[in-house]
Amino acid sequence: MFAVDKNWSAASTGLFFGIAFLIIPFLWEAFRSLPLPILFNRRTREVYFEQNGVLYHCPWDDIAAVAYQFQLVGPYTGAMRSAALEVLMHQFKRPEHQVLVSLGLPMGKDLELQAAFWEYLRAYMNNGPWFDEHGAHSASDTFVKEQLSIKFELSKTFGEHWRDLKKRYHESNGRNYLQFSDVFLLIGGVFDYPVGLIGEYTYKFASRRSQNNWPQVVRERLDPNGPTERLIDAERNCGSLEL
Repeated sequence: MFAVDKNWSAASTGLFFGIAFLIIPFLWEAFRSLPLPILFNRRTREVYFEQNGVLYHCPWDDIAAVAYQFQLVGPYTGAMRSAALEVLMHQFKRPEHQVLVSLGLPMGKDLELQAAFWEYLRAYMNNGPWFDEHGAHSASDTFVKEQLSIKFELSKTFGEHWRDLKKRYHESNGRNYLQFSDVFLLIGGVFDYPVGLIGEYTYKFASRRSQNNWPQVVRERLDPNGPTERLIDAERNCGSLEL
């Protein structure tokens, strides 16, 4: 807009701040360490969790989990029902320090969904790595791959909606296939595409740097040829284990 008015001073200032506001957050997000995920290890039947350089763990066979439902009440939003799923874990080599670790974000979920998620985890640990839609052991990885393919990516919303429009166009022979919401979805998809593309690239870049941040005792147990001894047993057998 400044360039159209030939106000090159304001245009160059706006361009400078625009690039700075893009590059600086990108570098911050890309080079800082990502929080490590909660790991479910089928080889040793353990669960691992890391926070601020402190390792927590618990054996799967003795795991204690709790799911509960609650309401968040605000003066403008009213009451919003939600639910949480948590497991009890203890600090490595300091079993007296225990924490409740939330499995996923609690917002926007109900008790039935949390219970279904727990059954999914239980099927993976007890019947996995491949199982069917009923949680029973399966010799095929078809269902698991279908679940893993369900991944929302903001940069692909425009293309998905455009393909949906083309499908509806052919099904209705070009008549009465457009809806009022299609205009907002298409315009929003155009603006969301660069935002989603930058966000997804930033996450992939940062996640590659976080792959080896687990302590040594965890990394060696994730190795297919690594030890199968559980951390809780190693704690009992050897008090000098190092991270």
